[in-house]
Amino acid sequence: MIKTIESIRNILHTHHELFRNCIPLIASENITSPAVKEACSCDFSHRYAEGWSGQRVYAGCKFIDDIEDLCMELARKFFKAKFADVRPISGVVANLALYNAFTSRNNGKMMVMPIPKGGHISHAPMFTKSGMQINGTAGTVRGLEIEYFKFDQENMNLDIDGSAELMREFKPELILFGGSVFLFPHPVKELSEVAKEVGAHVAYDGAHVAGLIGAGFFQDPLREGAEAMSLSTHKTLPGPQHGMVVADDESIVDNLKFSSFPALLSNHHLHNVAGLAVALAEMIEFGKEYCEQIIKNAKALGKALYDRGFNVLQKDNGFTASHQIVIDITNFENNVGLGGDIERLVERANIILNRNLLPWDIMQGRHYQNPGGLRIGTSEITRLGMKEKEMDQIAEFIKQVLIDKKDPNKVKEEIKEFRRGFQEVKYCFQSPNEAYEYHKFY
Repeated sequence: MIKTIESIRNILHTHHELFRNCIPLIASENITSPAVKEACSCDFSHRYAEGWSGQRVYAGCKFIDDIEDLCMELARKFFKAKFADVRPISGVVANLALYNAFTSRNNGKMMVMPIPKGGHISHAPMFTKSGMQINGTAGTVRGLEIEYFKFDQENMNLDIDGSAELMREFKPELILFGGSVFLFPHPVKELSEVAKEVGAHVAYDGAHVAGLIGAGFFQDPLREGAEAMSLSTHKTLPGPQHGMVVADDESIVDNLKFSSFPALLSNHHLHNVAGLAVALAEMIEFGKEYCEQIIKNAKALGKALYDRGFNVLQKDNGFTASHQIVIDITNFENNVGLGGDIERLVERANIILNRNLLPWDIMQGRHYQNPGGLRIGTSEITRLGMKEKEMDQIAEFIKQVLIDKKDPNKVKEEIKEFRRGFQEVKYCFQSPNEAYEYHKFY
């Protein structure tokens, strides 16, 4: 069995080596600081603390309560909220808590962003299409009937007038903003006014942009009309994988609390609550500088790729107002395939990005396994200390593989050299530190 353990360790070490030598551009990922890693490796990882702090089902929770209370305090401060529940174990579970709080089971109605146009699978219904069963979270777990906001493809955002008209017809119990492709702020204020007319609750899935929001960028949904915001904690908020619900309306606190426990949670990954507390402290201290640079880098990378011949969407709107850019690869002339093909090709050069559906892909017969788009994020490369100058070099690496047809293995070697100067986590309390160091405990 010792040999098996060494095999596991070798695989993990090799993964760390990959990320030490690659360009990580996945928009839904980030890297945690050494202090967060330390907290996540503590004894909490195998303890139980069911229930609310101070009201646990288990004994031995005094210090767990202290950490969770501090985590909630930091979350309230960062998001300027009166309430924060840090127990949800993921963004999906945080969304389910909103569904429990604001919709009826089995005959509830919700409006969300269209899935092929950037919505998340946790927003989706359960349905059958072309003989294939689609098991979206909202439909499978909660039995919700889903209607989609109208979408403005030209501006890659919700169509306010069309969505308002549909809201008045559909009369949802809940409207949920947010998505996975999230370039620009959603019209929360405008459509919240319509929600009041039809008696709908308003919530916001901030999984991707939570760090930007807390740092004072992108938008401020709790002040624009959202009653609550769900989020995951490992994207622009660079903590461990976990979830959260925040709200600024004290009248819904009890409903939100009981919508999570015991409905959705038993134990709630207490070590990640400790890590999240550290990440929130880091963001209160460094988040404004960090998130401002994330957005600058996304805009700079969009322009650098556009200038090299890539069809980066939303040029006239500055490409993005978030950490993401989207590239339409369908008219690319160099015969390298679609999104899935390109994802695999650039990975050979140690460029890690992901394929993504474009809003018009389904109508044009393309599928999520090989769609017409690429989604690129700048959260992790920014945390490694990269700035606008490095965005130009990253665009050049991508061009070398996809346009110049340079051998990916040769580009990989250049990228390894490029990465030598970016091996520390920035915007955190410890410096210097090793970003992708693998720690052995024995």
